[in-house]
Amino acid sequence: MPDGQDGPVNRIERLNSHDAATAALIEGAHDRTLTELLIADPGGTIDLSAMDRVSVETNDPEWRCLTEALYFEARGESPIGQIAVAEVILNRVDSARYPDSVCGVIRQGTSRAGKGCQFSYNCDGKKEVIANRPVYEALGKIAWVMLQGRPRTLTGKATHYHTTAVRPKWAKRLVRTARIGEHIFYRGPVEVSQR
Repeated sequence: MPDGQDGPVNRIERLNSHDAATAALIEGAHDRTLTELLIADPGGTIDLSAMDRVSVETNDPEWRCLTEALYFEARGESPIGQIAVAEVILNRVDSARYPDSVCGVIRQGTSRAGKGCQFSYNCDGKKEVIANRPVYEALGKIAWVMLQGRPRTLTGKATHYHTTAVRPKWAKRLVRTARIGEHIFYRGPVEVSQR
């Protein structure tokens, strides 16, 4: 029988098309569910529409470090994606494997010229310039809420992430926990916090 309406090639194409549509539906459902969890979580999360009312204390160096990292690492992401990146940084602060401060985590590896930078913006050779002040201020509110103890529920205790544009070797050794926006999140083996 020729590969026509009921031939094997046509059936495979229909299955592939169905799989792609299902994957797109699931991805959208995941994003909607994350938004609903973020807004409705009674454990202390904040309604994204309430972000404008957040008052920020800008003299805190930990806040400045987290805001800067969010600006250079996640400013193009949705607020949920930005919160997810903040979770990774704060999960590292809580881990005995990393420095015990936000600034320490963000600057880890910067003294080793070209090697070991944990956050690429610190070692890309470009001067860090805050070109979009309103975005920086919005990220500052997210940073402040996270530093005040918002529950970290989006990334499954992730301590690593990368953009979907790259495939780092280290990712194979870790457990993938989430994909949010253009970032994929990972954690290492389960560990008990010592802090």
